[in-house]
Amino acid sequence: MTDDTTGRVGSPEGEPTGPVIRDKRRIDPATGEVRQPAPDTPTPTSSDDRETPMSDPSDQHEPGDQQSGMPQDPFSAEESALHEAEVGAAEADAAAERAKADGEHPDTVLAAERLADLQRLQAEYVNYKRRVDRDKVLLKDLGAASVIEALMPVLDEIALARQHGDLGEGTPFASIADKLQQALGRFGLEAYGEPGDEFDPALHEALMHVQAELPEGATTTTVVQVLQPGYRQGDRVLRAARVSVADPQ
Repeated sequence: MTDDTTGRVGSPEGEPTGPVIRDKRRIDPATGEVRQPAPDTPTPTSSDDRETPMSDPSDQHEPGDQQSGMPQDPFSAEESALHEAEVGAAEADAAAERAKADGEHPDTVLAAERLADLQRLQAEYVNYKRRVDRDKVLLKDLGAASVIEALMPVLDEIALARQHGDLGEGTPFASIADKLQQALGRFGLEAYGEPGDEFDPALHEALMHVQAELPEGATTTTVVQVLQPGYRQGDRVLRAARVSVADPQ
């Protein structure tokens, strides 16, 4: 008995081939001998029937998760948001141009253009918010610095009064001076400049150069007298200390 199977199958690349005939007769008609069963040939599968390897759950991470051994993101959250918004705007513009070139429906082209506009506005807003947050801190520091600079003559008078002993302990004026300096200290004001400090042109203004005995071990130009203390706010020098200096022998 002859059992012929005829059909069309696709190649592994998905291209059609000619008819395939399989001879399943147990007796070879040419030789009359019994045929040995051939091993089953795997049936080619299309690209849709191929098995997809299972992904390792350990490789599936939520966005923003930091994995051990992975480098940290060098950008801040604001910089990352701005970058994503700019990339999204560029992709939306490209999609709109492709829709026009491909002759898409007018509604599709209009939707792509509106998406590009929205992405561009988002990038502008992120950039604006970042600039406003930066300027807010800067304006706050500048406002405090302008008030401190206006009060510097008062602070100089208080320093002179302390040097001459006019601010006796427990007197009302001494209490007022202490409260004023404490209030300005909350805005980052710091007075500096002491005899024996190493002279630094970025921090000191030398008004006099004299011959004087320096502390033991001094090898550079040294402050010997502070004529007016210097003031700084954080790393910003509001006024350099006015000093008298001497060189080592």
